[in-house]
Amino acid sequence: MGKLYIVPTPIGNLEDITLRAIRVLKEVDLILAEDTRTSGKLLHHYNIDTPMQSHHMHNEHKTVEGIVRRLQSGENVALISDAGTPAISDPGFLLTRACVENNIEVDCLPGATAFVPALVNSGLPNDKFVFEGFLPVKKGRQTRLTLLAEEPRTIIFYESPHKLIKTLSHFEAYFGAERLVSVSRELSKMYEETIRGTVKEVLQHYTDNPPKGEIVIVVAGKK
Repeated sequence: MGKLYIVPTPIGNLEDITLRAIRVLKEVDLILAEDTRTSGKLLHHYNIDTPMQSHHMHNEHKTVEGIVRRLQSGENVALISDAGTPAISDPGFLLTRACVENNIEVDCLPGATAFVPALVNSGLPNDKFVFEGFLPVKKGRQTRLTLLAEEPRTIIFYESPHKLIKTLSHFEAYFGAERLVSVSRELSKMYEETIRGTVKEVLQHYTDNPPKGEIVIVVAGKK
């Protein structure tokens, strides 16, 4: 029986990968990549020539069964995403669940995850927090925000740059203009920045300065 390795990859800076992760990626029989073109750059950087196969949200339902068979035949497989830890707002849950159900060993390596540095450098309480990932785009969004408005713990969201203004506007409406918030973007990259303040202040900042890059929003819980 083979083993499935869940391997975190850098969220920006290519140096943010562990020595163990590099070794595992070199030793396994197959690497499952969310986007083989994106991951190919990382593998080339570290001289990793292990074969890759595409595994993403649009095909994972179809590919899981075949991957399980390969693991059962004795092959070792590594799962990576474009950036960060697989299964955290990325593909990975379905395959991990299938392996657990078939008594295939799963080994998740520690490594880069975008929300951790965003939470720690936000200056907001991080002893207890809730990770929400991406909010629903349409259906269920209003219900979710209404529930989260009463959440006392720090709340973490992922968001795309073209939706940030809309999301901050919704926070102002549901959480209040004075709720504290921290927005981190381009973490670990050259133009990394974190903007902190009230929802009203941060909304104004990004209204005046349209954002670019991947974004993590950290919101104070209700007091």
